[in-house]
Amino acid sequence: MAQVFSRAADTYLRLLLIVVALGLVGGALVGGGLVRSDYLTRQHLAPEQPVPFSHRHHSGQLGIDCRYCHDQVEHAASAGFPPTHTCMSCHSQLWTHAEALAPVRESLASGTPIRWNRVHDLPDFVYFDHSIHVQRGVACETCHGPVNDMARVYQAKTLNMGWCLDCHRYPWEHLRPKEHVFDFRWRPPADQGEIGRRLVAEQGIEPRDLDSCYVCHR
Repeated sequence: MAQVFSRAADTYLRLLLIVVALGLVGGALVGGGLVRSDYLTRQHLAPEQPVPFSHRHHSGQLGIDCRYCHDQVEHAASAGFPPTHTCMSCHSQLWTHAEALAPVRESLASGTPIRWNRVHDLPDFVYFDHSIHVQRGVACETCHGPVNDMARVYQAKTLNMGWCLDCHRYPWEHLRPKEHVFDFRWRPPADQGEIGRRLVAEQGIEPRDLDSCYVCHR
């Protein structure tokens, strides 16, 4: 019987299978790395804003409370953006004619809100409620990072599902007394685990329930 394949065909087939296997493994590694990369998660991204508002100056140096501008954060799902009259409550007296504040003055005169560029933008299929987190003792900086030291706000965390689930599964590691939720100077004490577990018990938080899909996907 005539030989259909050459003697080298078996070697070529083995090499092809090895190349395919390496390609699949490499593709999985590259894909996994890409999904977790800053390019897709937007971590560390600080978009340009219509007004060069510095949280470092207002929150860090002047000590203005987060709730002065984000006045819905304790009562609504959205923290809210400050209306123009909130800005002008100070800047009608200070730096009134500064060039950087021209968009604010134009907004006040026209009644057209300033269109800020969103920094933390969750997918539409994710439900997040600021008020429930704040009321339970989750601090602003837990999700937003050291905003009080940001000249321009950037996304400090990945905001991916694994990062959220880590907090939901082990909430005692992240909770703090409610009076310190907006305090950027607060640091976890040595007995944070004990304090956190006490807060979890007092508020009736059930980590098993927080691990359910419907909590965030409704």
